[in-house]
Amino acid sequence: QVQLVESGGGFVQPGGSLRLSCVASGKIFGSHALGWFRQAPGKERELVGYITNTDRTDYLDSVKGRFTISRDTAKNTMFLQMNSLIPEDTAVYSCCENTPFTGRPDDYDYCGQGTQVTVST
Repeated sequence: QVQLVESGGGFVQPGGSLRLSCVASGKIFGSHALGWFRQAPGKERELVGYITNTDRTDYLDSVKGRFTISRDTAKNTMFLQMNSLIPEDTAVYSCCENTPFTGRPDDYDYCGQGTQVTVST
């Protein structure tokens, strides 16, 4: 089982940017995806976006054009670049693994502990 560790969260004003990182303890082989989830207090967890082993990406409609997911396979690291942040982006962001890749949010497991992102004045 690969361990996932997120970092890069923090406090930012509206319109600002943050880059989150998710480091995997080892290489994941075969068909898979790494996804970014977020959960705000009192709200359901939602899949923000994912990247597959073939570099296919997809995003939640509300973040399209603002968030970008990328990866560095040599460092077993996935990134979430978040631009034009709004208060509604405030949440705990976690990275999770979907192996083999199914595209279904419920099939993601083995998540990291998460990192807090707060967007506020």
